[in-house]
Amino acid sequence: MAKEYIEGFAHKKFGLIGEKLGHSFSPQIHKAFADYPYSLCEVERNSLGEFMKENTLSGFNVTIPYKQDVMKYCAEISQRARRIGAVNTVVRRSDGTYFGDNTDYDGFSYMLSEISVDVKGKKVVVLGSGGASKTVQTVLGELGADVVVVSRNGENNYENIANHKDAALLVNATPVGMYPNTSEVPADLSVFECLEGVCDLIYNPLRTALLVQAESMGIKTVNGLSMLVSQAKRACEIFTGESLSDRVIKTITKEMTEDTENIALIGMPGCGKSSVGKYIAQKLHRDFVDTDEEIVKYAKRTPSEIIRSDGEAEFRKIETQVLENVAKEKGRIIATGGGIVTVDENKGILRRNSKIIYIERDLSLLATEDRPLSTDLEKLFTVREPLYKSFADVMINGSGSVEEVGERIISEVLK
Repeated sequence: MAKEYIEGFAHKKFGLIGEKLGHSFSPQIHKAFADYPYSLCEVERNSLGEFMKENTLSGFNVTIPYKQDVMKYCAEISQRARRIGAVNTVVRRSDGTYFGDNTDYDGFSYMLSEISVDVKGKKVVVLGSGGASKTVQTVLGELGADVVVVSRNGENNYENIANHKDAALLVNATPVGMYPNTSEVPADLSVFECLEGVCDLIYNPLRTALLVQAESMGIKTVNGLSMLVSQAKRACEIFTGESLSDRVIKTITKEMTEDTENIALIGMPGCGKSSVGKYIAQKLHRDFVDTDEEIVKYAKRTPSEIIRSDGEAEFRKIETQVLENVAKEKGRIIATGGGIVTVDENKGILRRNSKIIYIERDLSLLATEDRPLSTDLEKLFTVREPLYKSFADVMINGSGSVEEVGERIISEVLK
């Protein structure tokens, strides 16, 4: 995309430093902006000084837990980064010294514009007090918000968070809910009475359990991916000395979402979810996972055997446990069991990282062999149809061949 942006930079290398980086999307994002060499550098807590002396990078981004620690190694720090008290972008100058800046400021400012909540004169609760939180506090303060920082041990903490039930916006600047612990939530939103929006700086999963709860309450949400892309755009400009249009932020955010979001197929037993899912996975070069097959691996018995011996309730518990593990990964095609929608908890599990597709197929065409719950399809459909519709992001006509149904889904997902 950007050979013109990196002329003269081909010999230089960039990267991201942090303690744990296995979940990072940064290399893909920087490649989309300018395609310079960009690597992940995991640095142990007692090795930061050594890294700062010995690395050969021309510049790098900084993430948890070094956004404050890295400041003491910078010969010069931008006024904005000093104001915030954290650095997330470092450039090596011609004399070998470091210049530190903060592009998270740009990222969070862009994120706020996405959620369109006017914070001037309104209370905003920020969860967490670390480096990312400091950036959030600075941006909100400059916009005229009444900022309340909630931390584990501060005056405002999770035990008395209900004191701020009048907040208009909540921002999660903690890692709670981040992959792989995607079921965790930093706070219960039900205590808030005036929330207009919820921002979560986490981008993996695409929707944290916190954002899923907010969506269920009809509250506007935005995840951390747009912030990540926006701050990376500004970092790229610092690395290369070239300007980029903000329009590219939306493009890359959309592409990253499409690449990482699972496609989860729901529908009546025998409607073709597995066959269609395998077809889509092959066409899109993605991993395919069938929750019924995963249940066999987990329980050493088929769903039918579990239902016949232990009952449906026990089977549903196992199914939810398996779904939790399957759905937390990214970029998958997931075929679910027909009754996945009978457990409300499963909706939130799927929504964290998946676009949910309901395959509607005529009952006369459904397979019923070895399906103990499909003895009365009409009755089963009457119960489950509203559940499928409540789970689904998209409903797809399931008539026709596997290929025809698969192509309809691909067209809908990629349009």
